[in-house]
Order: sequence, then C-alpha cells, then structure tokens
Amino acid sequence: MSEPRYAMAVDTRTCVGCSACVIGCKEENDVAPQFTRDWVTTDTRGAFPELRMELRSERCNHCEDAPCVRACPTGSSHYGPGGTVQITDVKCSGCKACITACPYGARFVDPRSKTVDKCTFCMHRIEAGKETTSCQEICPTESILFGDLNDPHSDISKALQRRVNTTLLPGAGTKPMHFYLK
Repeated sequence: MSEPRYAMAVDTRTCVGCSACVIGCKEENDVAPQFTRDWVTTDTRGAFPELRMELRSERCNHCEDAPCVRACPTGSSHYGPGGTVQITDVKCSGCKACITACPYGARFVDPRSKTVDKCTFCMHRIEAGKETTSCQEICPTESILFGDLNDPHSDISKALQRRVNTTLLPGAGTKPMHFYLK
C-alpha cells in the first residue's frame, strides 16, 4: 500500500458558516487569543437579483508545491506525514519569510512563542490513531472531510470523484490539498 496523501474538502452546499470549526481548532490546538488557524469566508458574487453566496471554511492548503517550504531559511517549514506541510517550532526564527510566501494568508506569528503557527491537519490526532481532525469532528453539518487521497475507498477520495470541486487560487501552481465541493 502506498504512503498516505492527506487532504481536506469542505462541502460548500452544507456549510452554514457557524464557525464551530474555528472554535474547535482554537480549543484543540491552544491557539493564541486574537488568532485562528482556520476561518470562515463569505464570498458573494453576481449582481442583484442574480446573487450567489458561498461559505468556505479556509485554512492552510497543505500544498504539494508549497512556497512556504521553499522560502523557509531554517527548514522549520517542511513536508511532514502524508505530504502535509508542518512547522518545527524550535527551528523557526520568526523571520516571516513563509508568511510572505503563502498565497493563502494561512500563517501568523504566535505572540507567545514568537514562532509561526498554522493549521497542521491535526497531525497529533492522526498520529495518535484518530481518523478525524478537530474541525471535522465538531462540524455540526458534517461539511468537512479529511482523509487519504491515495485510498480510493476513503470518503474524501469518493467525494472528489463524484462532485465538482475547486481549490483556491488554482493559478498559483501550489497544488493545494484543500478542496471545495460544489
């Protein structure tokens, strides 16, 4: 069996923008006050009366070709388990090169540690044997899917095969592993 390739998908048809994912993540990961590893965006398009609104739970895209990893001068930003993008705090100098390089605005400096922080796809949970991220577990509408793209039987693989899906900034060439189901 091949190594896992972790990814996340958010169902834009069922997400109600409640921010439970944001609260669950903050609690699970002890995120600094005034900061979040994920957030909900409202995207409204069109002109009245032909308006379309989409709610999206956004976070680090765990890109296959991550500019933050290339930009990091210390090796703190690196590829981790399942192709995820991780940060090793003790190597982080707080230079913010990775923040500048990230086209998704998914990183911030934790004011307590003075190191960069972001979504980790809850690798601590996955490595402990749990199958869900905290945001997926807490989502009341079950709009968040997480799993292994290399497993054709995983829920995320099946959803991406049967549903139209997009990524943010496809022209950036980063090959994000965070998808939006339409």
